[in-house]
Amino acid sequence: MAVLALDGVVSFELGIPSRIFDSAQGPDGERLYEVTVCTADGRPVRTEAGFSVAVDHGPEALATADTVVIPPTHDLGAMAQGGPLPEPLVRAFERIRPGTRMVSICTASYVLAAAGLLDGRPATTHWCDAAAFARTFPRVEVDPGVLFVDDGDVLTSAGAAAGIDLCLHLVRRDHGSAVANRAARHCVVPPYRDGGQAQYIERQVPEPTLASTTATREWALGRLQEPLSLGEMAAHARMSLRTFTRRFREEAGMTPGNWLTAQRLELARQLLESSDLPVDLVAHRAGFGTANSLRQHMRSVLGVSPVAYRRTFQVAARS
Repeated sequence: MAVLALDGVVSFELGIPSRIFDSAQGPDGERLYEVTVCTADGRPVRTEAGFSVAVDHGPEALATADTVVIPPTHDLGAMAQGGPLPEPLVRAFERIRPGTRMVSICTASYVLAAAGLLDGRPATTHWCDAAAFARTFPRVEVDPGVLFVDDGDVLTSAGAAAGIDLCLHLVRRDHGSAVANRAARHCVVPPYRDGGQAQYIERQVPEPTLASTTATREWALGRLQEPLSLGEMAAHARMSLRTFTRRFREEAGMTPGNWLTAQRLELARQLLESSDLPVDLVAHRAGFGTANSLRQHMRSVLGVSPVAYRRTFQVAARS
C-alpha cells in the first residue's frame, strides 16, 4: 500500500492510513499490510500545518502498490478549477499498474477526478466542497451527504474522521470484521460507521447538561436479537419519544431505527465470517427474525446474499 503525499498535504489525514493499516494484524500478530509513504518526486513536501515531511520513497513505490491512498492537500492548484494533473503527478500516475485500487481522502477526490478516474462513477468529498466539486467535474456522480463511497477499485471519502471510516472499511473488506474491529479498538476509534451514513453537517453538539443516549445505545447493543421498539429505547433513556429521537440523531447521526439495523447487520456479518451457524440462526441472533429479512437487508446494503458473503470470507481464509 502506497500513501502518496502531495505538496500542501493535510497532516492529520496523511497519518490515517499508516495508523489504521499498521494496526491490522492477523491471528498471530502479523501485519497484514505494508504501508509506504511516498511523494511524486521523492522530495519532502510541505504540510498545511507549517512543517515539512521528508519521505523515504519516491514514485517508484507506486509501481508495486496494490492500493494507492491519496490524502488531501491545500494546494490543489489548477486541479481546483478542473485543470489537469501537474506534470510530476502525471509521471507518477504512469507508474501505477492497471487494476490498482485507488483511494482518496477528503478533497484528494479532486486529484482522482483530474486524472479522469471518477468519470461516470459515484464519488464523494468534504461537504464544504461538494457543490464546487460537482460543478468542476460534471461527469462525476457526486453524493455530497455520505461518509464514503466504495465503487470497487476506486473509493472516495469525506473529510478527517471519514478517512478513518474508509480505511477501516477497506480492512473489513479485505480481512473481515474481526480484524477491522481489533484495529479500531487498538486506535481507540469507533469500529463501524456505514458509508451511507450522513456527514455531520452543521449539527449542534448537545449541551453538556443534557442527558445522552450513549447508555441506551450500549444497552441496545446487548439486546440486538430482541424486537426493540423506539418506545422501549426512549423509556430506557428516560426521555419522551420526540426528545429521544432528536437527541439520538444529534449524537449518532441517524435515526434509532437505522442505527439498530446497522448494528444488527454488523453483528450478522461477524457471525457469518466467524461461525458456521445456519443462516436462520444468524438472522435470529442478529435480530432480523428470519433468514429472508436478513437476506433482504444484506442485498440492499451490501449487494450480496448471506450465503455469498460467507463464501467470500471462507475463500479468503483459505487463500
